[in-house]
Amino acid sequence: MSLRGQATVEGTARYRKRFENAAENHFRRSQNLWLSSIGVGTYLGNADEATDQRYLDAIARAVELGANVIDTAANYHFQRSERSIGTALSELGRRGFGRDEIVVCTKGGYLPFDGAVPVDVRAYIEETFVRPGIAGFADIAGGAHCMTPHYLQNQLDQSLVNLRVECVDVYYVHNPESQLSAVSTDEFWRRLRSAFEMLEQNFAGGKIGNYGAATWNGFRTEPDARDYHSLERMVEIAREIAGDDHHFRFIQLPLNLAMPEALFFQNQKVGDEYVSVVEAAGNL
Repeated sequence: MSLRGQATVEGTARYRKRFENAAENHFRRSQNLWLSSIGVGTYLGNADEATDQRYLDAIARAVELGANVIDTAANYHFQRSERSIGTALSELGRRGFGRDEIVVCTKGGYLPFDGAVPVDVRAYIEETFVRPGIAGFADIAGGAHCMTPHYLQNQLDQSLVNLRVECVDVYYVHNPESQLSAVSTDEFWRRLRSAFEMLEQNFAGGKIGNYGAATWNGFRTEPDARDYHSLERMVEIAREIAGDDHHFRFIQLPLNLAMPEALFFQNQKVGDEYVSVVEAAGNL
């Protein structure tokens, strides 16, 4: 059975109140949610039940200790990460945590395996995605990435089943720059617009709370690089589709000592000025 509801300002405020002795500013209010400064990610691991159990235990323990942001993707751990989160959310419900206290984020774009690496990858893709009409080979960039509306709808619906929820709080288009190895810049923006239109429709249908772009290189490269993303253009597209009340409200990119570009590289043009992606996100 799917958990009803989604993260809310009231629910996340209630979660925050559980940890009144937390470090100052551990919880930050953004996009009408109280988000913990530390979240739990679910990327790697062996494809076995023992690892699934460790994921379940770690996710539940993280939420118990004050981290209410959970991040995953359809392709993480061959869909096993989403399924472990679904089990953990049910367990957390039994421990007294409400669905409205926890911010669940997932991503779609890469073609995910189902539980393990198939013996014949091409045959798996053809059988799982091409023959049912979910995606054509022409839609798949680099043999692994697709972001057509029909494909993303299939992946969102599958993620909802895996996570055992009726609504995902943040749904990211996963590494959209992967498309730029196979299509022109103009075609990329056309495809992204179609994806955003589909995601706005899913907001209206109650399946997502907000959406975004989760990237690796897209926001960290030079403006003339092949895989560069303009955040300003993404926001413009969202506004053209849904006005100022659009739901493109989150981005994701690496930020660490080896990859500091988000703070220091002024590669995002906002108006007539180049600023860092963090500044651009604030301004937009």
